[in-house]
Amino acid sequence: RYTHRSAAGKPDAVSLSPASPKPNSIMRKKVLIIGANGFTGRRILNDLARNPNYQVVACSLHEDCCPHSGNYRFIPLDIRRANALEILFQDVRPDAVINTSALSVPDYCETHHEEADAMNITAVENLAKLCESHGSRLLHLSTDFVFSGKTDRLYTEEDAPAPVNYYGYTKWEGEKRVAALCRNYAIVRVAVVYGAALPGQHGNVLQLVADRLRTNTLVHVVSDQWRTPTFVGDVSAGVEKLINHPHSGIYHLSGNDCLSIAEIAFCVADILRLDRSLIIPVTTAEMKEKTPRPRFSGLSTEKAYREFGYKPLDLEEGIRWMFQNP
Repeated sequence: RYTHRSAAGKPDAVSLSPASPKPNSIMRKKVLIIGANGFTGRRILNDLARNPNYQVVACSLHEDCCPHSGNYRFIPLDIRRANALEILFQDVRPDAVINTSALSVPDYCETHHEEADAMNITAVENLAKLCESHGSRLLHLSTDFVFSGKTDRLYTEEDAPAPVNYYGYTKWEGEKRVAALCRNYAIVRVAVVYGAALPGQHGNVLQLVADRLRTNTLVHVVSDQWRTPTFVGDVSAGVEKLINHPHSGIYHLSGNDCLSIAEIAFCVADILRLDRSLIIPVTTAEMKEKTPRPRFSGLSTEKAYREFGYKPLDLEEGIRWMFQNP
């Protein structure tokens, strides 16, 4: 176990009717959240919509998965439609844009290059151009899968990406478009984001393990791939700090515990008092995954701690919070 502690849709049917003005709304930052039906995007939306400092507009490919759940405006939109995206910017005129959308299933990206390019590269390029022309700060979520995994130390923001699969390649290309086209930006890399999923959302590996153990089902998990699992609430809190952060660049927002996938599964079993004997550790070779993945992609959060005091939960705290506070 490696343990690190820091030093401290409807693409063109866009509704343009403005939300009713509210007292002091002129003082609030206008934030546009893209991918707001997704796991991470919805958590960010829920948190910012409760914050009186922000006026929030959310969009996603499909209708709002949790309508009337907060103080925000929701617009169904396919960001791959450049004209619709431009209309959205003209309407919202955001101070900040948070892009959590992506085609993020590595196996699917490996065999659907055109779709992966359209969402993870071209749409991101258009977003970056629009943010630059409208003076919006772009916060773009990326992944630890931009790295090769050929190391035994935590990756920093200065390390050179070298993805081993097509998903990682498209995310790296998206990062490069953001940095080249937008002067005011933050690229946010995360890893194995976990937390309580809302109805209709895809789960995560921790939820999958818990669900299978609760039904006395064997769970085969990889024992020779290491990650820094990230509580979704920490991503949301870090992104909120980055909205107002004065610097541009890449930031790693992950947990500080670096463990193998198997060790993560055992933590879930132990904390929830489930039968850990149902967990079967296997090697990457034995798993016979269709798509290569980095062997080691732990992220260092030292930069985020140093610049704005980012301090994530440790994995045990995150698991307890996930299952006790859905």
